[in-house]
Parts: sequence; C-alpha cells; structure tokens
Amino acid sequence: MTNKQVFRVCLTVLGGIVLCAVSFSSLAAPNPKLRIIQTNSAGDNIHIIDPVTNKVVGEIKGIEASHGIAVARDGSRIYISEEATRTLDVVDGKTLSVTKRIPLSGVPNLVALSPDERRIYVAILPPWDDLSHFPQIRAEASGGVDVIDTGSLQDIKAISIKGGIHDLYVTPDGKYVVGGVSRSAGSAGNLMSVVDTQTNEVAWTLSMKPSPSPMAISANPDGSTKWVFAQVGGEFNGFAVVDFATHEEIKRIKNPDIAPEQQNHFGPPSASHGIIVTSDQKTLLVNSRLNSTLYAYSLPDIKLVGGAALSGKGASWLTITPDEKTAYVANEQTNDVSVVDIKSLKEIARVPVGFAPARNIVWMVP
Repeated sequence: MTNKQVFRVCLTVLGGIVLCAVSFSSLAAPNPKLRIIQTNSAGDNIHIIDPVTNKVVGEIKGIEASHGIAVARDGSRIYISEEATRTLDVVDGKTLSVTKRIPLSGVPNLVALSPDERRIYVAILPPWDDLSHFPQIRAEASGGVDVIDTGSLQDIKAISIKGGIHDLYVTPDGKYVVGGVSRSAGSAGNLMSVVDTQTNEVAWTLSMKPSPSPMAISANPDGSTKWVFAQVGGEFNGFAVVDFATHEEIKRIKNPDIAPEQQNHFGPPSASHGIIVTSDQKTLLVNSRLNSTLYAYSLPDIKLVGGAALSGKGASWLTITPDEKTAYVANEQTNDVSVVDIKSLKEIARVPVGFAPARNIVWMVP
C-alpha cells in the first residue's frame, strides 16, 4: 500500500469517527424546545418548566382552577379545562394567551386529545346546584363527556353518563375513551365507562369500587388496547388491572408497605394517585402519596422494579419526557415538582411551582 493510499484510509476512518461523534452528540443533546407544563389547581396560573435547567421559565396566566390539559403535537395549541368558568380554554403556544373559551355542559375535569387531533374529550362532572331539597344541595343528574371539534372549536356533543366523569383517557388506537365516573356520585360512581369514538355512545361499562381514577393504558403489538391500569382511590395504595378485551378486572396490585412513622398523611382523594405507561410498553410508573414514592413496575409481568423516594409530599400526577429518561411528579402538599431519573429511580431535583400542583404534560415550544 502506497503512502497516499494509507493517508486516504486514515482520512476515511477519521471522518467516520467524527461523524459518529457528531451523531451520538446530537442524540444525547436535549431538545431545546421541550418543556413541562405544570397546572396549579388552587391558583390562577400555570407554570412552564425547562427540563434542561429544571427551572420555571414561563407562565400562563388568568386561568382559575385549571384541571385537565392537552397539547397539539406541533405545540401551537394548549388546551386547558377551567373549572371556574366551565370552559375549555385554548391557549396560543407562542403568546401563551387564551384565544378562546369554549363553553361546556358542566364542570370540567380531565381532557384528552384523539391521536388524529380532530377531537378533544372533556370529562364533565354533575354541577352541585340542585336546590330542590334546600337547604340540602345536591348534584344534578347531568354529566359525562363533552366532544370538542378542534377545527371549529365547538362543543359538538355532550355524552350523558349518570354520575358524570372525573378522569378520562383515549386509547392508543383512538377507538375508545375510557372514563371513571365521579366518586361523589354515590353508588352510581362505582363504574368505569367506555365510549366508542365512532358513535360517541357508551360501548360498555365495568363496575369497580371505588371508581377508577387516574388510569393508564397499555397497548398490544397491533396497537389495540391491552390493559387499563386504574387507581381506585380511597385507602388502597395501588392499582387494579382491567383486561380490555374481556371487560374484566383481573387483579389488584398493592404498592409496598412502609412503616407507619414514614407514611405521609396524604388527604383526599387517594393513597395512590398518578400513573403512566412508557411508550415502549415496558414500564409502568405509579405514584404513592402515602409512601411519597414513585414506583416502577416492569411490563407485561407487572413486577416491582423499585421506587424513587420523593422529598416532596402529596404526589398527585406525573408525566415523562419523550426519551423516557425523566419523570416529573407534582407534589400537591409541598407546592413543587420532583424530577426523577427513571433508570436509577433517584430524585435529582425539586422545582418550586404554584399552589396545589396537579396535572402536568410534556409540550414542544412551536
């Protein structure tokens, strides 16, 4: 081999090394547009967290008693349910200002966007304004799911469900909306309701006591729904597993017990609140308010992997970054957000936010 050939080979190898280094560097670099939106349920503002610095870098103002939140994939719109006005608020992703308030049929809770982004489903609770037995005040019989068209930004249908709906989720294939009836609805509240998104009618129900809320959904390899993981509230520190095909609850899994002196007085609504499945369908993350811990379970065997101790109190909701490396847990009692490294199951930061932080979500800045 001549000296010139050796030189060319060296250049080729060196070029490959440089390209690989650039490629790996770009893969490892955080997305500068990624943000975490954190609602504050007891305030009139919403905080925006930069996951690179884990500091609040923005704010959405003027939304009182925010509850549910969904975002467009391109980041152009943020949809927030506002209990005080009984509206679904549309926020411009660039100006962070409310551009429209869509009137709803009742008091809104969680919201969910369909995979094609053509519809938003809003959980509607029965309003507590029945004065027919005054001085006793009762909840109206109305409630259920409102269907919002994202093109016209109009409420196109109110699906009536006895007892109303508190939490709801769209299945990964977009064919169904899974909702938990409000627990304040008495015996009517002990129910999971499943709505067919083609007909906007209730397809089937499952009696569960208490009613499921919150929930996470896993998918089969073909994209159809496999299981619903449902936190059933009250004193039960864990979750139920519902087989979607058979419409049956197949097991309940309890989070680990800890010593009473280490437990947190969690308050309503439940000992375990906040649950999510990673997009690779391999991990289920579960909050425990009672234990102040984020637990990880492997899927599909649903075996406990470990837990991340949270220094904040009142774990209520969680979201995870698209690379599935980091979880953000809203601590309702200490008004902050715990940042957890999912691989090591270690809390790596706490971010102060507003009053009673609740629902959170990942958002890309447009």
